[in-house]
Amino acid sequence: MAAVSAAVALAITGCSSGGDDDGGSNASGGDKACDLIIGFVGPQTGDNAALGINISNGAQLAVDQYNEKNADCKVTLKKFDSEGKPEKASTVVPEVVQDEKIIGVVGPAFSGETKATGPTFEEAGLPIISASATNPALSENGWKIFHRVLGSDNAQGPQAAKYIKDDLKASKVYVVDDASEYGKGLADIVKKDLGSAVVKSQTIQDGQTDFSAVVTDIRSSGATAVYFGGYYDEAGLLRKQLSQAGGQSITMIAGDGVKDVKFIDGAGAAAAEGTIVTCPCLPPEKAPGTFFDDYKKAFSADPSTYSAEAFDAATVFLDGIADGKKTRAEMLEFVNSYDKQGITKQVKFDDKGEVADKGVWAYKFEGGKIVALKEIK
Repeated sequence: MAAVSAAVALAITGCSSGGDDDGGSNASGGDKACDLIIGFVGPQTGDNAALGINISNGAQLAVDQYNEKNADCKVTLKKFDSEGKPEKASTVVPEVVQDEKIIGVVGPAFSGETKATGPTFEEAGLPIISASATNPALSENGWKIFHRVLGSDNAQGPQAAKYIKDDLKASKVYVVDDASEYGKGLADIVKKDLGSAVVKSQTIQDGQTDFSAVVTDIRSSGATAVYFGGYYDEAGLLRKQLSQAGGQSITMIAGDGVKDVKFIDGAGAAAAEGTIVTCPCLPPEKAPGTFFDDYKKAFSADPSTYSAEAFDAATVFLDGIADGKKTRAEMLEFVNSYDKQGITKQVKFDDKGEVADKGVWAYKFEGGKIVALKEIK
């Protein structure tokens, strides 16, 4: 990976804010920064593209609404497709940091790609706000540029285990992970919190399609529930093959990487029915104001997993641009001191880039849709 210079200064001419409080006024009385770019890093193609598109659409909506109110001083969202793979992200992120007009990044979307590219962002002094990367270790690297606008798996894992024990009353759980930074990390936390309720565990691989051996092992274990740590592509096929082998009554529970209707494509409608997923994300229909309707109008689809969180992440950068922040160093300082109510939560970061509000919700696949059940308390 080529070395990049740290904290590239941006000599961008500002333009008058016009004092428009609704749509990015400059609270400090300076000039808004113009012709700047917010980057997005995450999958736009590949097996798990739907999760990345949910996120980039949420960020795009925030940028589009900002531009409607600031037509003389627009911001661009530039998307970089990582395919959700650390190795691909590592090839595109150098291009991101070398574009001096990119003043902040929404993403990366997945934990593995964030781990792989964090040092590059750190060296460039380019602030990042992920709307979806949940591995707890990401905030322990000492990166000054790292932020996330949701709780980590240190919140999601224990709450998932609590739901399995208290709501599903499952006393025999088989745990499967996909060996990814995210999937294995989350599954390990769930296993720890389930304790003796875990009858056995197994690791599968990204791209695996034949789960016959795992299915046989699950059925012979006597498990009444399967917890899956990973993404919807493999989860759907596992759910389908488990049901086909006579394991229809075994409940599947999974993390936020499975919270997409694409899971139904892999599992089939009948097998997917009743699957539980957890997510440290607000049900988008519960976001205040017109977000849900605005998103649906813009993209001809309902907002889904992390769309609203991405809207909040992009808004932080947009507020900084409206406040006249023209360099990455200025934007990083602005993000670190940010404290404002977003549509999903009060957005304020601690010195590790974590937010205080770490609520976790349980959802259920029901009738071809993802239905919010409850916030797990």
